[in-house]
Amino acid sequence: MGSRNDYAVMRKAVEILTEFGVPHEVRVVSAHRTPDLLFEYAATAAERGLRVIIAGAGGAAHLPGMLAAKTVVPVLGVPIPATALQGMDSLLSIVQMPKGVPVGTLAIGAAGAANAGLFAAEILATTDAALREKLVAWRAARRDEVLEQVVGEEPAAEAGKA
Repeated sequence: MGSRNDYAVMRKAVEILTEFGVPHEVRVVSAHRTPDLLFEYAATAAERGLRVIIAGAGGAAHLPGMLAAKTVVPVLGVPIPATALQGMDSLLSIVQMPKGVPVGTLAIGAAGAANAGLFAAEILATTDAALREKLVAWRAARRDEVLEQVVGEEPAAEAGKA
């Protein structure tokens, strides 16, 4: 993430990766304040064993694109609602990468961060059968949560209250 403040949003990606047992690192690397660190981080990503990078950034959101420009490790960008534009500026910055430097762009905010964690797990699961099975079970649990809901009835916790 570009700033420690971004962790309020990016923690959702961390929670998903942790839930699935995916090893990960959490770093603050700013495209504007630490460009040399950014370039080193990206240039060494593959040799350090990184297989996917999730980059959260607000404002001009240069972090995901600059990472993608310096590595062939897939980069997933999460727009952070850090300015008065509530992440629209970040979304447009990340999603408009030039041809040849792709960044997978997720939704603005916590939902995007959670989906980035899930998407990263899905990418890794293409070569990890155990992780794939965890994802299948996780999806089945989400399906079952929906199927257990009965339309027109009060949730169990609310039953009996009038």
